[in-house]
Amino acid sequence: MAVFSSPDFDNHEEVVFCRDAATGLNAIIAVHDTTLGAGLGGCRFWPYADEQEALTDALRLSRGMTFKAALAGTGRGGGKSVIIGDPRRIATPDLFRAMGRFVERLGGTYIIAEDVGTSPADMAFVREETRFVAGLEGESGDPSPATALGVFAGIQAALKHQRGDDELKGVTVAVQGLGHVGWDLCNRLHEAGARLIVSDMRDGLMTAATKSFGAAAVGTDAIHKVRADVFAPCALGAGLNDETIPLLKASIVAGSANNQLAEARHDEMLAAREILYAPDYVINAGGIINIAHEGPDYDRDAAFDHVTRIGGTLTDLFRRATREGIPTGAMADRMAQEVLGKAAQTMAA
Repeated sequence: MAVFSSPDFDNHEEVVFCRDAATGLNAIIAVHDTTLGAGLGGCRFWPYADEQEALTDALRLSRGMTFKAALAGTGRGGGKSVIIGDPRRIATPDLFRAMGRFVERLGGTYIIAEDVGTSPADMAFVREETRFVAGLEGESGDPSPATALGVFAGIQAALKHQRGDDELKGVTVAVQGLGHVGWDLCNRLHEAGARLIVSDMRDGLMTAATKSFGAAAVGTDAIHKVRADVFAPCALGAGLNDETIPLLKASIVAGSANNQLAEARHDEMLAAREILYAPDYVINAGGIINIAHEGPDYDRDAAFDHVTRIGGTLTDLFRRATREGIPTGAMADRMAQEVLGKAAQTMAA
């Protein structure tokens, strides 16, 4: 299994392979960069096809967390962990305790939290073995509402950049994925007067969305093709690719999914079609911002106020990308690297 020669390896500081035979734990922890602080990132539990797919996900997600933290001003670095397997079949308290022991061995370079396939309740078992865990119940809790708020602010920023105002009444938004974040985003958009088109693999959630939000429901193979002002990918990554981008009829892509672009070149592909792309790790930073505020003095109002600043960050990013004539994803990378470069210079001084 290639690590250093992987196209997704980006000078990661640590890549740790974790195996606990007693519980069936097979996991990878990737710490990308700790220039700004400990690598903070969630633990994804997923039935990957093979170890290479899991490694690719860990490497890409952890790099995204570094850039996300840099532009969100969280005072953290970037890390991510993945557990290989179906959480519905193999997740147990002992497995999460074993994961906690591996996190503890890293000595604080990585702070774990919940992600797809895991929950704050699972993190409570991790907490029995390590103090380096965030997003617990009774503290900042479920990060999904904060993530949805950030995406909502990002959609407004994209509309204002493109149209001159951020009015959502009458705007059509196609939401792909009705998990915790997608559902909360739909609720916010509905309350703001947007028209919704939704898609999810779970028919029950689509039926519920039609009743709760008056949404139109389409199949998972049709959501990219619908006529909408905004396409909001809120499912898993790599959904924007050579096959789907030519199908898009929206002029804005702004959603919560991580690693939305299958490859970096798809940033240019969107720009060539004059589709305004809100880079994923910028617009979906609300959850990690909320978690970064966690502590004895946690203030939800202050945390959520910080989340709403995502709109301002995107406004600056869109303007710079337009002025400098580069795609928005490339501009996001440049801005994040500027933050990291300044921090490294300060540390070296």
